[in-house]
Amino acid sequence: MALIVQKYGGSSVANADRIKNVAKRIKEYHDRGDQIVVVVSAMRGVTDNLISLAKDIMPIPSEREMDMLLATGEQTTIALTAMALHALDLPAVSLTGAQAGIQTDGVHTKAKITDISPKQVHQMLDAGNVVIVAGFQGQTPDGIITTLGRGGSDLSAIALAAAVDADLCQIYTDVDGVYTTDPRIVSTARKIDEISYDEMLELASLGAKVMQSRSVEFAKKFGVVFEVRSSLNNNPGTIIKEETTAMESVVIRGASLDKNQAKVTLVQVPDKPGVAARIFKHLADATINIDMIVQNISHGDSPATDLSFTVEKVDLPKAKKLFDGLKEEIGFAKIDANENVAKLSIVGGGMRNHSGIAAKMFGTLAEAGINIEMISTSEIKISVIIELDESEQALKVVHAAFLEDQVSP
Repeated sequence: MALIVQKYGGSSVANADRIKNVAKRIKEYHDRGDQIVVVVSAMRGVTDNLISLAKDIMPIPSEREMDMLLATGEQTTIALTAMALHALDLPAVSLTGAQAGIQTDGVHTKAKITDISPKQVHQMLDAGNVVIVAGFQGQTPDGIITTLGRGGSDLSAIALAAAVDADLCQIYTDVDGVYTTDPRIVSTARKIDEISYDEMLELASLGAKVMQSRSVEFAKKFGVVFEVRSSLNNNPGTIIKEETTAMESVVIRGASLDKNQAKVTLVQVPDKPGVAARIFKHLADATINIDMIVQNISHGDSPATDLSFTVEKVDLPKAKKLFDGLKEEIGFAKIDANENVAKLSIVGGGMRNHSGIAAKMFGTLAEAGINIEMISTSEIKISVIIELDESEQALKVVHAAFLEDQVSP
């Protein structure tokens, strides 16, 4: 008998038939004597519809009320999944994130898990139930509902697996595992059998939608080995775990494309000490995450510079509103915002020990006539900002250059 945490994403519970299929899969594990904790997302499209509905009411809704609204998506799914299990004569009980003991800080729409007290989960398991938990949500110590941000159900599952000391954590989605890139864009993409936490963390943070980056970071911190696999078949998935020596032999593990980026440029910012610190403190106070940053060299007797950075598209209205109110205080000339950009990245632990990767990537893009606007690197990744309408072609040529003939160990 094993204690297993399973997470099912929105595509896996997209409609009544898929929820019934999920219930049948859970029953297979239950029938062999396993204890099962199931974490579910909102049904596919529900969260987007709720966001659209809120914006029909007002352009920038209260984040507190958005959390109250969006949390209902997962609560619908847990009840329906429990009903599907009851229809198979399986004892099952549904719990909200708060009822499952998931405690968070008070940052609405992007809350962080601060503690999990899974007492009620264990009680329900010991009573013979399959426990179904609403992902993506938790509760502050004051009893206020919060949500964990896009992909937060992954984080809920990984955190619960650590808290209940699960023997196995499975992340079910609509693909067979983690691919070298998005197979919907690049037909030659192939499934990766295993990948390190660090590589998966980079890919997730760079736009690979199969996993949420914070969940991978949490798994690494607490040593939760997990598998990403399909809920639509029984094929083996991708194992995410600590890096091994064999993994280092693969120079590039994968390529990702993030179309949810926006580029912000503050034009003619005074080039003097402390200005950049003030700018990014204001962004931090507004809980706006920044990725790439580029500052031009200033010239002249009254030096000024252009400061560019990228944010998620969802944060762009908030960033524009913020700087509209800070123009006089900071002293910049104007703000330019560009949503028609994308971030293309390559990732691989083997990059630490191989030279010439950046030159090859930039040369590949140049040969395809694709201009690079911004560059960011770490020891295991290279990212560039490019025009949105060229992004899919860029992904195809970079994947062909680095991953077409590479064989995983």
